[in-house]
Amino acid sequence: MEIEKNIQDEAEKNDPTSKNFIEQLIDEDLKEGVYDHVHTRFPPEPNGYLHIGHAKSILLNYGIAKEYGGKFNLRFDDTNPMKEKSEFVNAIVRDVKWLGADFEDRMFFASDYFDIMYEKAVLLIKKGKAFVDDLTAEQITEYRGDFTHPGKESPNRNRPIEENLRLFEEMKEGKFADGTMILRARIDMASPNLNMRDPIIYRVAHMHHHNTGDKWCIYPMYDFAHPIEDAVEGITHSLCTLEFEDHRPLYDWVVRECEFPHPPRQIEFAKLYLTNVVTGKRYIKKLVEDGVVDGWDDPRLVTIAALRRRGYTPESIQNFVKLSGISKANSSSDYSLLEYCIREDLKPKAPRLMAVLNPLKLVIDNYPEGQSEMLDIPNNVENEEMGSRQVPFSKELYIEREDFMVEPPKKYKRLYPGNEVRLMGAYFVTCTGYDTDADGNVICVHCTYDPETKSGSGFTGRKVKGTIHWVDAASCGKAPVRLYEQLIDEEKGKLNADGTLNFNPNSLTTVEALVEPALMQAKAYDSFQFVRNGFFCVDCKDSAEGHPVFNRIVELKSSFKLPAQK
Repeated sequence: MEIEKNIQDEAEKNDPTSKNFIEQLIDEDLKEGVYDHVHTRFPPEPNGYLHIGHAKSILLNYGIAKEYGGKFNLRFDDTNPMKEKSEFVNAIVRDVKWLGADFEDRMFFASDYFDIMYEKAVLLIKKGKAFVDDLTAEQITEYRGDFTHPGKESPNRNRPIEENLRLFEEMKEGKFADGTMILRARIDMASPNLNMRDPIIYRVAHMHHHNTGDKWCIYPMYDFAHPIEDAVEGITHSLCTLEFEDHRPLYDWVVRECEFPHPPRQIEFAKLYLTNVVTGKRYIKKLVEDGVVDGWDDPRLVTIAALRRRGYTPESIQNFVKLSGISKANSSSDYSLLEYCIREDLKPKAPRLMAVLNPLKLVIDNYPEGQSEMLDIPNNVENEEMGSRQVPFSKELYIEREDFMVEPPKKYKRLYPGNEVRLMGAYFVTCTGYDTDADGNVICVHCTYDPETKSGSGFTGRKVKGTIHWVDAASCGKAPVRLYEQLIDEEKGKLNADGTLNFNPNSLTTVEALVEPALMQAKAYDSFQFVRNGFFCVDCKDSAEGHPVFNRIVELKSSFKLPAQK
């Protein structure tokens, strides 16, 4: 197809030895002796499942560490117990491993460093760099100012150090209710960067934590905790997305004022945006809670767990991230590029079997009554190493309803009265007639076959223009098949005018298909190409032994086109 040629042409234009801007910056650091090694991390907050955007960060951080012979950490930024669950921790571990990012025994939690963070907060107070405040959230917002007006200092900004130490200790001891006391960094209320206007670094929260239990009733804020986590772990390059660019001065301030000897370097890159999909955790959470989808791994979502359940492979996602590129400029990747990547990955390795999604009976009138045979059919014509299989064949079959028309248009190459086609891997058949019900709907097609035309026999007497797939009526199995479309209506956009998600009512259609006997023994995550129908995967949640449920991964045809070259 044209897309494959475009992708190949584009790849040939790019120098495979060229490096992205992050690699160039790391090379400079190593050359100048800023660091003598490379150590990266992926730091998810365990408040939901990871999505396709996180895959970019995982693979970038792991790939950089691997490229430079360095270390890679998986670290959970679990500083907000209100939203965090052990379920999310376990899901993230599974997803990171499945994507191929090897963190070995290097899994950490921000909560492991709560004692260190508390000590550093005390250090800042002693240095006059932090103070306890009791302004309300509304007052803090008012005092903060905006981009055109400087902030106003809190009346508590100049509390004596000893008083700040006492109040902070009392916060830790649980003497204050939630929301009544905070610890703020003492930086610059006139800074043009709003993040530097005495940001909150600790708050009171009497909540149970999934890792530390009830030990703490104060918790650090992300902008204070994250640089400390990086510094404690010896991270050299803290790779994060562009929304943290304005936070970098605060990141640097924290590691400097907390007196870490080898501060990490924060480098920002563009997020991976995907058209017409839902990636926001709050949106996905609402979809799950409202029962619109059947969980965080519903195959219509683009969480990593959902993509895996639908049938995407680690290799396809790795290639998608690679083709999307690493840059400083925000942009969106087309969903069809992701579909292209899974097609390319499955084409050479997925067995090609026959399944009929909208069955129409076909009877070969001159085939011997009561006789059946086994036909030897290749598993993948593009990969001979996959061998072949035995498929039952007899007098009565099922074909796709769209493969027969009473009055076909021009260039229609399938079955119609008087036309001859090949049954895939079997014989030539000629349509001799059809039966209808009381409403005139075709319910059965009648054909005759030519026994001399068996596939593999070397027959060369004549050619046919059409080949259709089929299943044997006597031996085929029945299996639910789920046909997915985008969860969001692509034509109308992601959001309605009121801010709600614009759902596609046809995002899921389930049909009962008739399939080859071999497909009835398929296991969870097994992937196949259903001839002429697309790529399908056995659902891991709703299938049982001998009773598979198939999810359509992607259709066979691609709609993706690379942008025109200037």
